[in-house]
Amino acid sequence: MSRRSSLAHLLPELVRTLFARRATVRFPSEPPVLAEAYRGRGVVHAELCVGCGLCVRDCPAFALELEREGRHRFRLVHFEDRCAYCGQCVDSCRQDAIALVSEFPRASPCRTAFTRVLVTHEASEE
Repeated sequence: MSRRSSLAHLLPELVRTLFARRATVRFPSEPPVLAEAYRGRGVVHAELCVGCGLCVRDCPAFALELEREGRHRFRLVHFEDRCAYCGQCVDSCRQDAIALVSEFPRASPCRTAFTRVLVTHEASEE
């Protein structure tokens, strides 16, 4: 392709691009618009969680930890910096206690900001 024909091809493209709508988002000055199917931060309904540990066992990123504090007491800890937000914990939970919501963790220079205790309670005696 000659130089002249290549300029003839690029010039209309350049004009179209200069006057086209902006394709970027205005984040962080405005909140992002997330897709409806976006899988973000995990939420646990504490009243439904029985501490069975299936979510911990099946997590491929080792982002969940179940800490037993006695026979009927436990804590479920989520490490957001490890989480891949794959949804495996949601699929594994037989009580439907875990859900992923369209929310994402905020940035932080401190790693401890990404550790959340999701559940702390006494398990029901059965």
